[in-house]
Amino acid sequence: MPDNLKEGLDRRDFIIASIATVGASAALAVNADPANAQDAAAPSAHPTSGTVYTGDVIQGKKVVSALDVNDLEPGQKHFLYFQGVQMPTGKHWYVSVIVAKGARPGKRVILVSGVHGDEMSSVHTVQTVMNQLDPAEMSGTVMAVTDVSGPAIEAMQRRWPNSGRGPDLVDMNRVWPGNENGATPTSRHAGLLFNRLLRPNADIAIDFHTGTTGFEVSAFNIASMDVPEIKAIVDLYPVRQIFDNHTYPSVLHNAFIEAGIPSFCPEVGAARVLDLEMIAQFVEGTMNVLKHHGILAGPMGRTGKDAGVFVGNSAFPILATEGGFVEHLVKLNDKVEAGQKVALQRNSFGEVVAEYTSGVAGEVAGLRSDVMSEPGNPLAFILFNKAAPEGVESYPE
Repeated sequence: MPDNLKEGLDRRDFIIASIATVGASAALAVNADPANAQDAAAPSAHPTSGTVYTGDVIQGKKVVSALDVNDLEPGQKHFLYFQGVQMPTGKHWYVSVIVAKGARPGKRVILVSGVHGDEMSSVHTVQTVMNQLDPAEMSGTVMAVTDVSGPAIEAMQRRWPNSGRGPDLVDMNRVWPGNENGATPTSRHAGLLFNRLLRPNADIAIDFHTGTTGFEVSAFNIASMDVPEIKAIVDLYPVRQIFDNHTYPSVLHNAFIEAGIPSFCPEVGAARVLDLEMIAQFVEGTMNVLKHHGILAGPMGRTGKDAGVFVGNSAFPILATEGGFVEHLVKLNDKVEAGQKVALQRNSFGEVVAEYTSGVAGEVAGLRSDVMSEPGNPLAFILFNKAAPEGVESYPE
C-alpha cells in the first residue's frame, strides 16, 4: 500500500451509525474475518492465464468466473458475464461486465454501479461513459460493472433479499470486501467479485451510488480528501459538494482503499429515476479522470472549481420527532444557518405538530422525498465543517 494511502487510513475518525440502515447483517459482515476473503481468493485456476471461462454463453456473451483484463484483445470492447454467488436453486447470479481495452498499455480504471438495487442514475452514468469510449484511441483499460446486486435490482429495491434465516434484507454496501466462504450469499458474492473481478483489475476505482428510496441527495462525492491521489481526481468533478469523510469501513470504496487502490463514491441524486442533468456532471467528471490518467486524450472539461464546490467533513441529520406530512422549507444545495427552520410537519387534520431547525451552519445535502414520515426517520442532512456531536449519523443515506 502506498505510504500516503496508509497515512490517510490511519487518520480515520468517524462514527459508525447504529440506526436501522445498518442492522444485524451488516454487523455480522463487519465482524467477519477479512483475511478469509483474501485466503479464499484463488483468482486463477489456469496455469498461464488469470481469466477463467466457465464454458457457458448467455445471450451471446461468454461467462467468466475470474478475469484478468491483460488476457483480452486490445483495441476492442468486450462484453462478458461474471459468475457470482449461487441462488437457492443452484443457479448463479450473473454480473454484467464491459471492458474497453485500449490499443496501448496504461492505467486500469474500474467503474462500479448497482451495488444498491434502486440506484438507476448511477447505472446510467457508467453506461454513458462506456458508450463514449473508443478503445482504438485509448491507452489502458476501463472496466464497468453495472449490476452488482442482481436480486435487489430485479426488485428495484435497495437491499439484497436473503432467505437464509427467514426473510431478511441485506445492504450489499456493508459487506465488502466480502468472504467467499461467508455465512450469507451477499458476503460470498462480494468476496467472489472483489477477489476475482474487481481488485485484480484496478489501479483506480469509482463506486457510483444515488440517494435511497424515499431520500433524495444532491450531486456530491464522498471521498477521503486527505489522500492525495483521491483528492486529485475528486477535484475534477463539476459537482457542488464533497463529503470529506471516511465513512464506514465495509463500504466498497473503502475496501478498495484498504487494498491500496485509490477510490471514492459519487452520489448521483435521487433513487429510482434518471436525472439526466445530474448524470451529465458525473460523466464529465469521469471523463476528466480518464484524461488525467492518460487513458483518453483531449482537453479537460469543467471541474469542481467551475462548480464552486463546497467541502464539508460532517453531515448533521435532522430526524422526525412526530409522524405526519413533511413540508420542506429549503432545497438541496441551499445554505442554512444554525437555528434556521428547514421543515415542518402536519398531522391528518393539517395542524402543525413539529417544526425542525438546523443545528449547524452548512449546505443541504439530502432531503426526505417521501412526504409521510414516522418518528426517527431522517428528514434532512446538512453538510458542514466541524466535528459531529457524539452519536450523530455520519453518512448521509
